[in-house]
Amino acid sequence: MKLFFDCRAVRWGTHDGISRYSANLVRELAKLTPVTMIINDERQLEMLPDLPWIKAPAMTSPKDSLMSRYLNPLHPDVVFSPMQTMGSLGRNYKLVLTVHDLIYYTHRTPPRNLPQAVRVLWRLYHLVWWPQRMLLNRADAVAAVSRTTMDLITRKKLTTKPLILAPNASSLAAASGEPAATRPRDKSLVYMGSFMPYKNVETLVTAMNDLPDYTLHLMSPMSAETQQRLRALNTADNLVVHDGATDAEYVELLQRSTALVSASLDEGFGIPLVEAMAFGVPVVVSDITIFHEIAGDAGLFFTPTDAAAFVTAVESLEAPGAWAARSEASVAQAATWSWENSAAQLWAGLQAVNA
Repeated sequence: MKLFFDCRAVRWGTHDGISRYSANLVRELAKLTPVTMIINDERQLEMLPDLPWIKAPAMTSPKDSLMSRYLNPLHPDVVFSPMQTMGSLGRNYKLVLTVHDLIYYTHRTPPRNLPQAVRVLWRLYHLVWWPQRMLLNRADAVAAVSRTTMDLITRKKLTTKPLILAPNASSLAAASGEPAATRPRDKSLVYMGSFMPYKNVETLVTAMNDLPDYTLHLMSPMSAETQQRLRALNTADNLVVHDGATDAEYVELLQRSTALVSASLDEGFGIPLVEAMAFGVPVVVSDITIFHEIAGDAGLFFTPTDAAAFVTAVESLEAPGAWAARSEASVAQAATWSWENSAAQLWAGLQAVNA
């Protein structure tokens, strides 16, 4: 099979979610079959494995709708895109698109980094389901990053095409060779994620007022306005704002923390959960379907809008043996999520598409 992998969502310097997904999945897929990467800027190569590549217009370019003009002459058998928007007009190859989540149909506030015109179109697009159906039915198959997302695609009848499960995973490495379970623990709670409304960070921040002996570390970059708003909710003054952290800093904090926490109302996956559990760090997270899929029996779950329930869940880890048991279960659960397994599942699906 002549397989092309769309890597145009890969950033240079620092990955975001789609960028990390693309880079890790193409690396592992290339161990199973020859792969040619599609990029739009040679700076992307610093974040990608050493594989053959071609250049094409950026995903955000109007020329993306005519991708077949760039790809047809190269005669690929299958093209895999880690997003669902790749142009398909006039193609002579099989196309597999990817859905990461359907969050914005329920929580319609668009990402803040988008231009205003794009934000308006974003809101309009997510008012109804039929544009998504049109996008997905242009493909020969659709990949999903979790069974939760796959089930939602099925329930909403978003495509008539075959579905492929190609989950997310963690690519973080330990900061030292010392087993996480043996490292001294601080009364630290770690939140890794954005501050979009559906992330519901306000519940965590408010709950910290009833956990005065703990600190909550907010790892991701945030605006001055967001920081001011969150600090106003936290009378216990036990927030630590990192405003962005390197992978090494994040891992070092995880390995001495009590738990990773999230009160998110919706997710397509939950990479921070896998990252934490791999280091033996328990997760105290929202009682939502996707987090049950990711954390399994290792997770501690609470109603996401109930700050008191969050406090109770955190304090339950103080019972004799409770933290150690959750830590052991977390390591076992994290082992079920790997880029190797994801690539193997994707490769099986791509072979079926090409059959």
